[in-house]
Amino acid sequence: MIPGLGTVLNTGTVIAGAAVGLTLGRVIPESLQRTIRVAIGLFVAVIGIQMALKTRNPLVLLLSVLAGVVIGELLRLDDGVQAIGAWAERRLRRGGQPGRVSLAFITTSLIFCVGPLTVLGSFLDGTRGDITLLAIKSTLDGVTSIVFAATLGWGVFLSAASVLLVQGSLTLVAFLIHAGLSDLQTGELTAAGGIAVLGIALGLLEVKVIKVANFLPALLVAPLLAGVLHAVGLL
Repeated sequence: MIPGLGTVLNTGTVIAGAAVGLTLGRVIPESLQRTIRVAIGLFVAVIGIQMALKTRNPLVLLLSVLAGVVIGELLRLDDGVQAIGAWAERRLRRGGQPGRVSLAFITTSLIFCVGPLTVLGSFLDGTRGDITLLAIKSTLDGVTSIVFAATLGWGVFLSAASVLLVQGSLTLVAFLIHAGLSDLQTGELTAAGGIAVLGIALGLLEVKVIKVANFLPALLVAPLLAGVLHAVGLL
């Protein structure tokens, strides 16, 4: 198959799911939407915990997250992501709560772009043209898009661009260098992503507002640190 087909499929299912979700959102009562949002928050928390437990060394996870947060704060990544959502909301606002577009964009982008299926699926697509994993992920993301669009609004559409950019970039890199991450590195990347996903859950549950985007550099630090420590025999 043509490399990148899996990403195109995934992007399409997110858009389709968001469209269906917006239609359902018009008939779902506000009280039910809030309850569904809490349920989603709890579900996302469980997913985050499962991902975080993929680490083989909690110290590596801690160092990766701390280093990633420092980098994210210095680069003001969360401010940048919030600015993108705010800009889109000003240009295309159709009513609703302030910040709703930003919340939907950040939440669904991180959920769709962080995890083993994203990394492994993209690398298999790029190196072998095998889209099996991304096809599974596309189905899951499509269903998730329906639920999030129904409760958080049209900002979910913007996450399709994140899927296209992130997975497309990973697929391109894999296609060019024909290399992938080891199981150890993938595990640590997934664990670091789990911490970010937990941050999302706390926001959805309205427990604590966390600048989740500032955690993203940890996704680069974690596999790099794991690879270095493994190379020198410390992991």
